[in-house]
Amino acid sequence: MTSLKKDIWVGGLFFVGVFGFMSGEFIISTVLFATATVFSTLEENLNIGGR
Repeated sequence: MTSLKKDIWVGGLFFVGVFGFMSGEFIISTVLFATATVFSTLEENLNIGGR
């Protein structure tokens, strides 16, 4: 996955998480923040895509 795609995914998950937090959906926003964090960290550490 390219850096641009990763940035779009992480930014989108973060934005939706902030919106969910502001609207009171604390469980959903927590899951989205955790997903964004794990996704951005794992791709740095794993060799995804065989490169």
